[in-house]
Amino acid sequence: MELSLGFSPCPNDTFIFDALVNGKLDANPFTFRLYMEDVQTLNEWALEGKLDCTKISYGVLPLVLDQYRLLQSGGALGTGVGPLLISRKPIPLNDIDGLRIAIPGRHTTANLLFSLAFPGAMNKEFMVFHEIEQAVIDGRVDAGVIIHENRFTYQQKGLHKIMDLGENWEAKLHCPIPLGGIVIKKSIAEDVALQLERLITTSIEYNWKQYPQLSDFIREHSQEMSEEVMRQHINLYVNNYSLGLGEAGNKAVEQLLALYANMEM
Repeated sequence: MELSLGFSPCPNDTFIFDALVNGKLDANPFTFRLYMEDVQTLNEWALEGKLDCTKISYGVLPLVLDQYRLLQSGGALGTGVGPLLISRKPIPLNDIDGLRIAIPGRHTTANLLFSLAFPGAMNKEFMVFHEIEQAVIDGRVDAGVIIHENRFTYQQKGLHKIMDLGENWEAKLHCPIPLGGIVIKKSIAEDVALQLERLITTSIEYNWKQYPQLSDFIREHSQEMSEEVMRQHINLYVNNYSLGLGEAGNKAVEQLLALYANMEM
């Protein structure tokens, strides 16, 4: 059975899916047609229903539940893993509402968490996540919300942290931060979805046994990162919630859906 499968080239995603898509474990009955794109592209494709199975931001989950179901494995949740709001110089929190803020995509968890912290900030510019640091440095925006590897590099570029948006989420809602999840078309039988879910868990377990060695698959899609940053990325975003959401993870997703229903972004 061939499935179209989408995930990002970020180290946490390539780590999770490496064994599954590269013949390192028995993936029977599945074969995969891979699409590796940035998360905003994957979000837009999910809204269009383009792929059978795909990584998405949890921020887009409420908009795709009519055609996709959430898998329990393969996602990114946790504590201390949220996006950061950064700027060229320190900015008082009370000034944020009037500033131009770069956000890594409209339908992203980052936008949801930013809106939770600053509901009055409406002057947003949506751009691909890896362009945001430079937009802040160049002064094209006053501040930006950064995710992924930029969490580990912004200080090296002289930028300042205004707020850890993940810490704000945790303080207000008392649950892990749902960043990204794996969804599968509802048109695919539930027993097939459960089988894929188990294989994703097995793939993660296989790859942990090889770690901290980094496979060629991870390296080739992270060419601009040092090995240290690749491992920081994996250590931060791949955890027990990636193996299975469990009670705490599912509660966090429910909190996010409830929050989304009552928030203007």
